[in-house]
Amino acid sequence: MENQTMADSGERLQAFLDAYPDIEVFEVILPDIAGGLRGKWVTRDKIHSVLAGELKLPASSLAFDVFGRDVEAWVFDSGDGDSYCEADIETLVPVPWASRPTGQVLMSMRDPEGTPSPLDTRFLLQGLIDRLQSHGYTPVMATEMEFYLLKDELDEFGRPLHTQTDRVGGFTAAGQTYSLDTMAEMGEVMHAMRDAADAQGLPVDTLIKESAPSQYEINLYHSNDALIAADQAIMLQRAIKGVAREHDLRATFMAKPFGDLAGNGMHVHCSLVDREGNNVFDDGTGAGTPLLREAIAGCMASMADVMLLLAPNLNSYRRFQRGSHAPMAPCWGYENRTVSLRVPADSPAATRIEHRVAGADAHPHLVLAAILAGILYGIENHLEAPEPLEGNAYEQLPPSLPRHWPEALERFAASDIIREYFGDEFHHVYTLLKQQELDEFDRLVTPMEYDACL
Repeated sequence: MENQTMADSGERLQAFLDAYPDIEVFEVILPDIAGGLRGKWVTRDKIHSVLAGELKLPASSLAFDVFGRDVEAWVFDSGDGDSYCEADIETLVPVPWASRPTGQVLMSMRDPEGTPSPLDTRFLLQGLIDRLQSHGYTPVMATEMEFYLLKDELDEFGRPLHTQTDRVGGFTAAGQTYSLDTMAEMGEVMHAMRDAADAQGLPVDTLIKESAPSQYEINLYHSNDALIAADQAIMLQRAIKGVAREHDLRATFMAKPFGDLAGNGMHVHCSLVDREGNNVFDDGTGAGTPLLREAIAGCMASMADVMLLLAPNLNSYRRFQRGSHAPMAPCWGYENRTVSLRVPADSPAATRIEHRVAGADAHPHLVLAAILAGILYGIENHLEAPEPLEGNAYEQLPPSLPRHWPEALERFAASDIIREYFGDEFHHVYTLLKQQELDEFDRLVTPMEYDACL
């Protein structure tokens, strides 16, 4: 079977090369645990060896922090040996925004014995998918991605500049939510993003003007393979950034690039289907089954523990403000955008959970893994959800999710849920990595502190 799989991959690679005879170089991409995309440029004549599993990178390539540095408290103890990269032929696509003919492919990492690396986020997500499937359920997931589209230059203080401006060059007071005219003004770059997504097989559903100036959203269709859904999310982010750069613009998924404007969220929709393809959340009424409530209860019970995965950066926590549509407590409700877990109004067959906590700066594979871990926790422990909330959740519940980065890190570091569903090695290394980043920010004295105290 393995030989047949390799033969099929070889045939598909050759068909790709025949279809794109001008491609000169391939970007072979390994997502690290902090959300960075590592790897190499490989010439056309070497891509066969990559697909054959012959490319090696240091095992520590999976554990760089957001600044691209080793986790100093771990890397030398690990020996920092090489591991093998396994390219996924399903992700082999052209890169239409590149200045020269280019292809790209996503990779995962195995140790020299062939065991999936416990730090590889694609393998980690696949393990949770497999665990759900052992119960007879397959997750169906989709992502919604918000981002700011900004000018490439910065102001004199190093701050980004808006593309949506008023008559005197300042940013507008509001972003014209859902405005078709504003979309048309950015039509050239938006169409280029859609074309790039089409070229890479990314199933774009809708392109939307969001609420803040210069803010937009692109949604993907759902997939019954959660790994593909996460791969598509990370590839869409890369495509949006690449196309923006090609148009002398800058796209950012930073959670809160402007303190007084809306943040960028990553909302994830999830349902479960059984082996016959039936939605096990569907009870025929739209209210949902007891299994839906178990899944919701698990997501609520684990939400504080996985907060560091949903909001991984210092800036991530600026999103969480009252009335901001960024939830501050575990809760759920029907057709209610003030809760953290929304059950959208739809046909009963489409009954699903919309998880509304993660920022667009989070790692898509880890966000989807966090959600599936919560669902598993609820199902495996037969948890019971409270009554759904109606009305404004901000007025009914006090904030109880970690409000700041150190608090989220402390909760993550002490979590038995993380150890159970993500493994001891990931838990250990991710804790060290985020502590290293936090220490770096703690050493930085900001201009506001000088203004206040100097």
